[in-house]
Amino acid sequence: MTSLPQRNLLADETSPYLRQHGDNPVHWRPWSRDALDEARVLGRPILLSVGYAACHWCHVMAHESFEDDAVAAVMNRLFVNIKVDREERPDIDQIYMAALTAMGEQGGWPLTMFLTPDARPFWGGTYFPKAARYGRPGFVAVLEAVAKTWEERRDELDRSAEALSVHVAAQLAPRPADAAAEPDGLEAYAEAIHSMIDRDGGGLRGAPKFPNAPMMQVMRLSWLQNGATAHRDAVTTSLRAMLSGGIYDHLGGGLCRYSTDAAWLVPHFEKMLYDNAQLIDLAGWAYAETGDESFRYRIEETVAWLSREMRLPGGGFASSLDADSDGEEGRFYLWTRDEIVRILGKDADRFLDVYGLAQPSGWEGEPILHRLSAPGYADADAGILAMKARLLDARSQRARPGRDDKVLVDWNGLTIAALARAARQFARPDWLDLAKDAFRFVAESADGERLPHSVAGGRRLFPGLASDYAAMIAAAVSLSEATGDDACLAKARQWLAALDRRHGDEDGVGHYLTAADSADVPMRIRGDVDDAVPSSTAQIVEAMTRLAMATSDHRLHERAVDAAEAASRRAAGQRYGQAGIVHAAAIARQPKKLILVGARDSSLVSAANRFPDRTRTDIVHPSEPGGGTVKLPDGTVIDTSAPGAWLCVGQTCLPPVRDDAGLGALLQPRG
Repeated sequence: MTSLPQRNLLADETSPYLRQHGDNPVHWRPWSRDALDEARVLGRPILLSVGYAACHWCHVMAHESFEDDAVAAVMNRLFVNIKVDREERPDIDQIYMAALTAMGEQGGWPLTMFLTPDARPFWGGTYFPKAARYGRPGFVAVLEAVAKTWEERRDELDRSAEALSVHVAAQLAPRPADAAAEPDGLEAYAEAIHSMIDRDGGGLRGAPKFPNAPMMQVMRLSWLQNGATAHRDAVTTSLRAMLSGGIYDHLGGGLCRYSTDAAWLVPHFEKMLYDNAQLIDLAGWAYAETGDESFRYRIEETVAWLSREMRLPGGGFASSLDADSDGEEGRFYLWTRDEIVRILGKDADRFLDVYGLAQPSGWEGEPILHRLSAPGYADADAGILAMKARLLDARSQRARPGRDDKVLVDWNGLTIAALARAARQFARPDWLDLAKDAFRFVAESADGERLPHSVAGGRRLFPGLASDYAAMIAAAVSLSEATGDDACLAKARQWLAALDRRHGDEDGVGHYLTAADSADVPMRIRGDVDDAVPSSTAQIVEAMTRLAMATSDHRLHERAVDAAEAASRRAAGQRYGQAGIVHAAAIARQPKKLILVGARDSSLVSAANRFPDRTRTDIVHPSEPGGGTVKLPDGTVIDTSAPGAWLCVGQTCLPPVRDDAGLGALLQPRG
């Protein structure tokens, strides 16, 4: 190999997070075959640091240690130092995060792992302060202790690294033959989640509190398929609570990644694209289910935030907004009473009757805006809306949080699908335009049929991941439902073929997260485990099912069911992160297809749009005076000479419905 220069090599990377570290005195390398070869040739252990642009503690560790010349000198002397953006390389992040949790450590970012020269993990942690505090050892002491142990007990560490690598491979790349019996079905899994729910405050009990969209989707589907009203109510209660707390941006829209407390009050202020795509989806269903207008307002605010602050030239959406501004976490979003009075004057008291300012014990910043005491009040009040607009305008003059401008294909796919469904539900062609522009941006960023994983500054990162293909296939189906454009379905088929060719497993049933020609991965993993979004495997099963329904492809549906069954067997051996597979498998076993005959602006189509359901695929056929040859999944040829709607679940189709009231009653289950 050609020797890498002894300097920092991050300045020209595509990732904004890596470029943030391009001026560090640390001799950082991006994850690459060359960096791994350097460690092997030198016989030097690897210090792997994984983070992302919006991560507060990643910034803290960077300022304390990676920008410090003395700390960097120790790192450069003892290790080959590799920096990874977890959003750009979730495959690498998943491997080493699994290793950390296998050691019995709490996961999180920054992830700090020590690897053998051949990239096998032997020890690690998360954030280390420069000097010992918070009950954590100082970083320099850690570096020196690890290096000393490597020199004196290398054989022991090698054996430990080998055992740990075998364990991680068994967890992340299991073979079907090694799998146990299938896990419990949807109802049992939903009940297990429900047993952990905070019945008063929503979400899972305890702190910190995350939106946990994959788990919420399981309980929502349990209601839709099994009529479990307690599961439905747990989801709507959780959504109302999080959208009233400080975790939600009440002026600008959008949800923060999590709250540090059990009341949704104190957010960790980073705002992620994927959280808000999933929020739009769940809140749209909750609005249709309950008629609660507060859900509609939160969707409108969040889409406005996406359009105003996250949309990039060309149409793609940025990945995240930082938690920090002016060197302080959350400063952009915080308010004092005096600031509000100065801006609103005599209207301030009325505003503060609706919105509270909280400064709970342990919180060191300015007060946090919330509306926990008035969650649904005054949403339509013109005076309150005008006050919010004035405060938002004043806030726009502050120093903004940093934005990670890379376009992640899978997160954009989630967003496109959510926007397309919301555009149908609320009759918002402007939202549909946002979805179409983002879809075009991603499609034009492909190299033939191959998708990149990220696009930043005109540069594309190949190869894409299986989750990229899955999310964009699902997005294509959702756009086709909204527009009737069959070109979207043709594109989805191309991407499915590429997914099968590059990511298909040895048995022709499932898929690996990484492509077959990914040259720098220490192991190919399945992508079975959920993160804040459903796992890659779950997204693939759901995307194949929806594409099969949209194209009436029975063979593709059989493939989706086979993939779901294999994934379910593998998931039985996992301790966590199964919600996505349970949800997707339930959809594959009971797919819903709604065939609508009539114009796209007909009352039947409008009724279907009002009840969004990502487990249902809608197909609109124009009325044909002489009748048509459209077949239902059960083989029945339907009469297309008059408007009507046919709902099929699996191979069973219900009698046609001819009016919008009847269709609404059919699509909205009652407890």
